[in-house]
Amino acid sequence: MTQQTPQVPQSPPELAEVRNFRDVGGLPTVDGRRIRHGRLFRSGHLAHATAEDAAFLAGLGLHTIFDFRNAADIKLEGPDVTLPGVQNVNIPLTDPADGAEFWTMVRDGELEQLRVVLGDGKAAGRMANTYREIITTRTEDHSRVLHALAEDSVPALMHCAAGKDRAGLSIAVTLLAVGVERDAIVADYLKSNEPAGRYKVHRSDSSAAGMSPEVMELLSPLFGAHLDYLTAAFDAIEEVWGSTESYLADGLKLSPATRERLRDQLLAD
Repeated sequence: MTQQTPQVPQSPPELAEVRNFRDVGGLPTVDGRRIRHGRLFRSGHLAHATAEDAAFLAGLGLHTIFDFRNAADIKLEGPDVTLPGVQNVNIPLTDPADGAEFWTMVRDGELEQLRVVLGDGKAAGRMANTYREIITTRTEDHSRVLHALAEDSVPALMHCAAGKDRAGLSIAVTLLAVGVERDAIVADYLKSNEPAGRYKVHRSDSSAAGMSPEVMELLSPLFGAHLDYLTAAFDAIEEVWGSTESYLADGLKLSPATRERLRDQLLAD
């Protein structure tokens, strides 16, 4: 496939209807190398991209867009815009039936119901559990992504709905596989809290009562990137596999040769 010459931005552009976009290039590895600019991007969904947004994305020279949303997400937000010459790969990292009732409550529930379900740390606990579950049960999916990147799927963009949880974990796993420093992985993950990155909350009642400060505070743990969530995923790796290296080799089935090809694809010389 013939790719356009990538136009790599020096800083994240202000895309009108694509949230949380960034190039992860520049992140340092433990052996002194860095992720190459223009090879790996992340964002929220592309369903509402304007013509200008789409033109910018088309200019990145993307080979593959990995969409980690499930069918319920796509029904709610719509399918991604089509970019010429780009392969779209949908790999749902959550079951649309899992939590359907919960997310309906998030959109439609009244204040008292939100207090009961989300208050007293319940929202944050649910998110941490989701991160642990994705890491421990979606190894085949993450393996598929990494093998694709090692072969021919870069430049690539990874996204989910908000671009912070499913995409955030997939980016983190990719960065672990090529040896990016843990602190750099965390710092990139937390960038999803910047104002331009925040997901636009969907609520049936968009009135002052339905979007009151207390409602938004109760919902905040669901729509922010929190260190505790990513730490829960890293802890799950240690608990299940004993080490990151065992997770990559045994959990994700990455051979030394595949990891080396992945590094060749993503790291600067």
